[in-house]
Amino acid sequence: MMKVKSGDLDKLGLLYERHKKKLFGFFYNMGNNPSVSEDLVQNVFVRILKYRQSYSGEGPFTAWMFSMARNVNYDHHKKVSKEGVSWGISPEDVEKGTGDYLNEAMDHQGDSLLLNRALGLLSSDKREILLLSKYRELKFQEIGEILGCTEGAAKVRVHRALKDLKTIFLQLETR
Repeated sequence: MMKVKSGDLDKLGLLYERHKKKLFGFFYNMGNNPSVSEDLVQNVFVRILKYRQSYSGEGPFTAWMFSMARNVNYDHHKKVSKEGVSWGISPEDVEKGTGDYLNEAMDHQGDSLLLNRALGLLSSDKREILLLSKYRELKFQEIGEILGCTEGAAKVRVHRALKDLKTIFLQLETR
């Protein structure tokens, strides 16, 4: 990213290839359909290019990138809600096999549909923090940077979100 910041824009393609699947999975699991998720990934890299001078090099690039991704997702949903049209679909409504390792791993346990439904019932901020922590495997320090809170606060938020997910999952399982 430091090379992109200094003007070597060809390196942005390398960053795109490295991180597009992670970003797609993030957007898809936030409840966007596959084509919207692809568009949002593109929007993240447009913003990375536009705001490359704001990258300080302190902390991991992924934390900075996912901060942009959160903003892109927020802006997208704000725009969609203003227009009064819902473009997103929940992950359980989309055919499986997207290549996202999160969904493939859960298929092995046989509860992927139930887990996706439970994840879809969480509030968007709790779903987001679980996706960053458990599925994108970011460290609590990185999550804290993304959310603008301390590492300890990030741990607490993840713990609470997991607790809520477990409660919802168990309620769905008993139905």
